[in-house]
Formats: sequence, structure tokens, C-alpha cells
Amino acid sequence: MQTAGVNHGARMRPFTSAQLLVIQRGFALLLIFCLAIGTLLAADIPTRAELDHLALQLAHHDELYYQQAQPEISDAAYDQLRARYAAIADELHVPAAERYGQMPGNDHAAGFTQVAHRVPMLSLDKVIYDHAGTAPERLIAWYDGAAGRKNLRERHDLPADADLSLLVEPKIDGVSLSCTYRAGRLVQALSRGDGVHGDDITAQILASGAVPAQVPAFTAGAIEIRGEIYLPHAAFRSLNEQLVASGNKPLVNERNGCAGLIKSQDASTLAGKGLRVFIYQVAWAEGFVLPTSQCALIRWLGDCGLPVIELGQRVANVQEAAAYCTSFLTRRNDLGYDIDGMVVKLDDRRLHDRLGATAHHPYWCIAFKFPPERISTRLLGVTAQVGRSGVLTPVAELEPVTLAKTTVRRASLHNWTKVERLRLRLGDQVWVEKAGEIIPQVLGVAEAGLGARIARPTHCPVCGQETLTEDVFIFCPNPLCPAQRKERLGHFASRRCLDIAGCGDALIAQLVDDRGVSSPAQLFTLTAQQLTGLTHLGDQKAAHFLAAIAQAKGRGLARVLAGLGLRLMGEKLADKLSAHFGSAQALLNLAQRFAEGDTTALAELTALQDIGEHTARLTLQELHQPTLRQVFAELAAAGVTLTHVGQRTRIVPGVTGKTFVLTGTLPTWGRKEAADFIKAAGGRCADAVTRKTDFVVVGTEAGTKRDKAQELGVTIIDEAALRRMLGQ
Repeated sequence: MQTAGVNHGARMRPFTSAQLLVIQRGFALLLIFCLAIGTLLAADIPTRAELDHLALQLAHHDELYYQQAQPEISDAAYDQLRARYAAIADELHVPAAERYGQMPGNDHAAGFTQVAHRVPMLSLDKVIYDHAGTAPERLIAWYDGAAGRKNLRERHDLPADADLSLLVEPKIDGVSLSCTYRAGRLVQALSRGDGVHGDDITAQILASGAVPAQVPAFTAGAIEIRGEIYLPHAAFRSLNEQLVASGNKPLVNERNGCAGLIKSQDASTLAGKGLRVFIYQVAWAEGFVLPTSQCALIRWLGDCGLPVIELGQRVANVQEAAAYCTSFLTRRNDLGYDIDGMVVKLDDRRLHDRLGATAHHPYWCIAFKFPPERISTRLLGVTAQVGRSGVLTPVAELEPVTLAKTTVRRASLHNWTKVERLRLRLGDQVWVEKAGEIIPQVLGVAEAGLGARIARPTHCPVCGQETLTEDVFIFCPNPLCPAQRKERLGHFASRRCLDIAGCGDALIAQLVDDRGVSSPAQLFTLTAQQLTGLTHLGDQKAAHFLAAIAQAKGRGLARVLAGLGLRLMGEKLADKLSAHFGSAQALLNLAQRFAEGDTTALAELTALQDIGEHTARLTLQELHQPTLRQVFAELAAAGVTLTHVGQRTRIVPGVTGKTFVLTGTLPTWGRKEAADFIKAAGGRCADAVTRKTDFVVVGTEAGTKRDKAQELGVTIIDEAALRRMLGQ
């Protein structure tokens, strides 16, 4: 009997071609889907490499903000980077000591004496009002606690009857300032610096008239007050009108203008510029009985004749504080000066020391940061803009949109890593806001488009040179690139490089535009005939300029290396390479060996102190560029010294082996210039006056260093006496 069922021995019919094609496509789609999911999952897993990359970005933006006063991104965008960094560091369990930015930012400027703060000058912790309106909740968490977090009283074990009332004040968008008065006279003004040491800007502050030189109410003792120096809107507009009328570039915004002004070595230029100060704190005092509340302290400072902000409000709890902060989102536009948020403080000053601080910020106050205006528009394309240092910055081309009362068609994307992180495509709807209310920038994608992905440039869009990559930046290494010409030539001729006297930005612009100067070597072949007819350059000035050019030829290899604008070539590295290798040809030979695969070439460079592999590799790559070799050849043909010129130290009795401290504003010399003369004569320059100091050289507004010298019996001299000692 035959049983019905499956015939296991029967053969299956083969798949048709169409069926096989469908199966193959299905497997391909499944593979692509799995790879995409894997990529997305991997992208969400934080790594130490991403943390290090974020640290590099933060360091770059800190340099722009604190050192150059030219931020690329808004405070809100910077804070997002910080928040991302902190979140990854927490997830990776990175110890606090190994994290970036555990101290306040550093705004030290070259040429200023650094002085230790008696009380550290810290930054502020902050909450950010984002566009979802969640900042008030985070502000409440700081005060009342949230999600299992203890409130302020519990965290710091404060007494049950401690008054936790708050004072809320506008946060001025300016530059932090510390002023010390003794017997009613301003004796020292310091910038924040790194929070531990600040720059001595006494002469600048006195010249600006922003704070009184004498405060009669302070004659009873000594006191250090702190505040924020700023430029009012009216002063900013007036200053920009003057700059444009004289053919100079206008200031970008009030905060950057203020920072640039107070770093001016020539203090006399600050008179009449309109700088102002709001005082909000007493760091320490001797001989005074101060009010115990912050609110009363502000009134007392105002009664003493100091400029204080009168828009602070005392509130009973954090809910009222949040409401008052939020009310300034619209009021801020009517103040006549910039604020970038509010500061919320415990009003009882007796609690401040008890709560203490981290190395970065105090626990008894917090900043409430305002958001910039944000709007969405369509991304039409991304172009590469070549900056003065050769960096190729991606710029978003946008459908025109009105933002902060202006029409925006282009916006910064900062670097190509950000383009890749945002996964930008043509046709994306993107969020745009203004950094510092000035510079439009793309924050993210609001709605993805269907266009092609934006790719990194492999060649300079201006000169066609193959690009190089350094950390998060892509740059053109061609020193002859037309996009960089004026800026590179100006840097090459600057005082810290070839030091060609009289070769400022205006003259450089005329030489490039009207006389066709395109390379550093062409500066050294200029003739009197070529200079004839240039604006503001008569026969006498032209003769002086030609003499300065001739003198600059002998500055030596270190100055040339520093002046060529190589990406990592600062003065210290240039000095080190010049002293070790002795000639440009030796360096070019090393770069040639490196390009040919000789591994000992890289090792030879990294063997020098403080030169890492990354710096060495990038330096050798740049030195091997044909355009840079051409520049060296042209400089040699023009008679420029391309060998090491060591500092000539002469023996000068009374100077050689002695220690000098410079303070105040000297009549004719800048401090660096005076220090260079002292060092050339075998002397040593120090920042602080001690018993080992031999001479203190004082100028006008010398401040506490002169007092310290008198106390220790150190010899005090002026510039004229120093000149005589040096034989000048």
C-alpha cells in the first residue's frame, strides 16, 4: 500500500534568473541595512578618540576667545561642546585631573607683566536657556535639587535657619577686571588671566577713565574690587565709524573690541574710547566693615562713587529668580550695552566662604545664559573659504533668511569634522543662529534633504595646492596662495618676525594691490621708484622703509621660519630648529629625506625637546612643499640670511648676571623691548620682586612692585638710568 506524503527523494526545481536576481538584491539590501545600523550604533558609542577630538576643538575655541578675542562660535555652541565633552568623560569614567578645562580660561596677552591674584579670579558654572525652555528647571535643580539630587542646603550642610534669598543681576558681556586701591588710590588693575595670575593693565585702565583713579571713601585702608569692563553700544558705533574713516577694519562686536582695547601696549590710545566698568564684588578688604549681603554691598559700592549695575533684584526663592532671568530675554535689547545672561547669587555673603569653590567656579552663584536667535532655512551648498592662516573653512550657502534684523545668505560651519558629524546633504533644512549676535553659523539639521553628501576638499579652491590636514582642520600650505597673500606678508613683516619698521597693514595692502608684491622675497627687492606715489609714504618715509628692509635681511633663520606662517611654527619652535639645524638648507634636506621614507628624519626632529611626533610630521610635510622651497630660494636670491643668528650677549658691568623687574609704562621703550636689551647684555628679567631682585625699573603707574621694592630695599631705577647702564 502506498502512503501519501512528501517525497523526500524528489529534486527541487532550480530558481529562474528573475528569482535569483530578486534574492541577490534582497541580500544586498539586507547587508547595506546591517552596515548602516552598525555604523549608527558605533557612532553613538563614545570613545576616547572622540573625547580627545572634542578637547582639541575646545582648545581651539578657547584660544580664539581668550587670546585673540575673535570667537568663531557662540557661547551657546561652545557650551554644547563642553556639555558633550563632559558627558563622554563621565561615561568613560575619565578622572577629573585628566579632563580638559578644569581651570578658568586664560586671557594672558604677550608683553604684559603677570601678577598673582590674592584671591583666585574664577569663572562661573552655568545653565543655558535653550529653545525648549528647560533652563529654569536646571536652575531650580542647582538650588532645590532634582531627581534624587540634594538641594543647596543639604549639599553644603547649611544651618536650617540660613537665609537662602537670592540676588539676580544682569551678566555683562565684557572682560573681567580686578582693581586694588590703597589709601584711596588705584595702585593695580589686573585682567583675569588664568584665574591665578592676571595681566597688569593698570596703565590701560587709568588711561581709559573707566574707573576713578582716586576713591575718597577708600582712604581708610586697602580693598580689591572686581567687575566687568565693557563697551556701550554708542561707544562701539562711534569707534567703528572712526576706524572705517581711517581705512581700518571695524571691530566685530563690543566684547571683542573691549578685549582688544585693553590689550593695547600703548595705553594712551585708550583715552576717549568710551570704555566703562560695572563693579559687582569685593574680593578682600583691610580696614573696612563691609555689608553682609550682596544687595547691600552693591548699594555701598555705589555710594562710594563707583559704577554699579542697578538692575539687580533680590528674590526669595529660585522660582522667582528664574522668572526674573526670563524677563530679560526681551529687556536686554533696550539696555544700551550687551548682556549675555543673568547671574544668580546667594545674597548672604557670609555663606560664600562656607560654600567654597572648585578650581573653576564658586558654588554660591551660577550664570543663566541667554540663547541667540535661531531660525531654519535650506542648505544650497557648501564652499571652502581660505582664511589668513590657510585654513579652509566650510561656509554654508543658504536660502536668504532674516536673522537678528539682518539678511543671512552664508553661515560658518567652523570645520569639516562638523560637516561630517552633521551628515550634511544638499537640500537639508538647517538651523542657523548668530555667534555672539554677529557671525551666522549652522547648528544642525532640522529636516534632512535628499541631495549629495558634502565632501572634504582635497585641493585649495584658490590656488589648487593639495591640502594638508591638522587635527580637525584642513589647510592650504602654499605661502604664495593669493587668498592668504596680504595676511601672510603682514605677519612676515611684523615686529615678532622680520620686524620691518613701517610695514603695516595699509602699506602691505598697497604693495599687493598697486605694486604686485606677492611673495616675501619681493619685499626685499623693492626700490625707491616702486614706492613713489604710495599713499602716506613720502620720500623721507620711503627712505626709512628701504633702510628697515635692508636691516631686516640679517635677522636670521629663526625669524624667517616664524614669519612664513607654517601651521605649528611659533617663535619657540623656530628658535629651536634654527639653533639645532643651523640653516634652511639643512631643514629642507631633512624634509626631503622624510618624504622619501627615511624614518630617521622624523626621529631626528622628535629627539629635540618638546617636539612631538604630530608637530614634527606636519612641519616636515610643509617644509617639503614645492611652493615653500621656492620661497626659500627667492629669499636666498634676495640676500636674506637663512642661517642661524644667535643672540649676541655682551658683558656689561652692572647688568650682566643681575636680575631686573620691569613695572609701569616706560617713556619710550615697551617692556619687551627693554627686556630684550637687558637679556642681550647678560641680565635676567623676572616677573616678581623678591630679595634676590637687583633692580626694579619703574615707569608711570608702577603699582605695587615699586612698593615691594621699597619694602625690601631693592634699588629702583627709571628708563633713563637703565639706558645709561646699558651704555645707550
